[in-house]
Amino acid sequence: MKKYITLAALLALSLGSCNKEYLNPSAALQPQVVTSSDGLITLCNGLQYRYSAGGLLSVVYNAVAAGGLTTRELTILNVGNIEEYNVSLGGGSVTNANGVVRNLWTQANLVKANADLVLTNAGNAPEAGTRSGIVAYASIFRALSLGTLAQFFEQVPLAVQENAPFVPRVQALQNAVAQLETAATQVAATPVSADFNSKIVPGLDLPNTLQALIARYSLEAGDYDKAIAAAGRVDLTKRSVFNYDDNTRNPIFEVAFGNRNVFEPFNANLGLTGTLAPNAADRRLPFFIRTNPTATQNLGTGFFTANNAPIPVYVPGEMLLIRAEAYARKGDVPNAIIELNRVLTKTPANDVFGLGASLPAYSGPATAADVLTEIYRNRSIELAFQGFRLADSRRFGRPAAGTTGAERNRNFLPYPRTERENNSQTPGDPVL
Repeated sequence: MKKYITLAALLALSLGSCNKEYLNPSAALQPQVVTSSDGLITLCNGLQYRYSAGGLLSVVYNAVAAGGLTTRELTILNVGNIEEYNVSLGGGSVTNANGVVRNLWTQANLVKANADLVLTNAGNAPEAGTRSGIVAYASIFRALSLGTLAQFFEQVPLAVQENAPFVPRVQALQNAVAQLETAATQVAATPVSADFNSKIVPGLDLPNTLQALIARYSLEAGDYDKAIAAAGRVDLTKRSVFNYDDNTRNPIFEVAFGNRNVFEPFNANLGLTGTLAPNAADRRLPFFIRTNPTATQNLGTGFFTANNAPIPVYVPGEMLLIRAEAYARKGDVPNAIIELNRVLTKTPANDVFGLGASLPAYSGPATAADVLTEIYRNRSIELAFQGFRLADSRRFGRPAAGTTGAERNRNFLPYPRTERENNSQTPGDPVL
């Protein structure tokens, strides 16, 4: 990865007036922003903007598109959207020049690079509580960026330099977790200041988000004990969200679910078939799928119903399913079933986002393999349209691209041509 010099950025107003506006990524030079608390908080706001907003360019949009279109979670409505259409075809149709691949890679790496810049200079914030907030915020978006890259690519660059070397995806996940743990320790010792909270874009619950991401990426890296412990520390009664308004819009609603031009859910069963098909009584289905849509309405709803609809950084059910999966992979099937049942029997009224299945407890065979299949099915429903299904499909050993009964059309994405042309260390592309 070439060293990016564009910073995610500055307020149009002076640094001294630092308010809760998102940032213009090209409005200032580095020395102006890294030497004061206000400048660093402004950069933190820019991290969120680049990651979660900006329509077709955002990491959120491209992760949802890539994760859904490669796994039949989503389907194309208009083949004129050629970049998304080619992702839906998969295989060799997804080239190094694909716009979804390029935007996902470039924007995530920019967020990660700017988060590293904030962390390197966090000591310039003189007040300890403000410094805790800055470190926590930057650590969260650094982890989200590395974690997203690791979901879609086999290797990831960690350093910000010319011809940066790549590391295996598991190493990138472990690196993200280590930084999150450092931030969590700092926040626990020195709570975030009121000054930081008054100047940062609201929505993220920092202590709980740190633990949730430790759990998410520890599970993906195979550290099951750490995943269980961290998920158990998340207060499931608290919300942590990316907030939007009519100017900074929910990218999935703006580009796709607010129309019938780009993509929508594959079908009312979220593209799940056979033994994975949802129970018709599952109350999560009407949460994610529009009932009796008109000809002009997108089938998808969920967290993408309006320009100003907030998107969760994580949902409570993810934490429960992380614990269930980690227990199952450790061979502790009874505890896995306990956590799985917390998801199956959860009602909408008992979830902070109104997301509940209201189903009977698990009654299938008490074997790790059967319980893991049920966990995968519930992840596919509970975490619908959040970009996880491709990584989940690989981790659960579902039929791979190029095999009989394939449930995904790629295993990993190719590295974008922009990276290959500028970094001689770029690895070879996966076959599929």
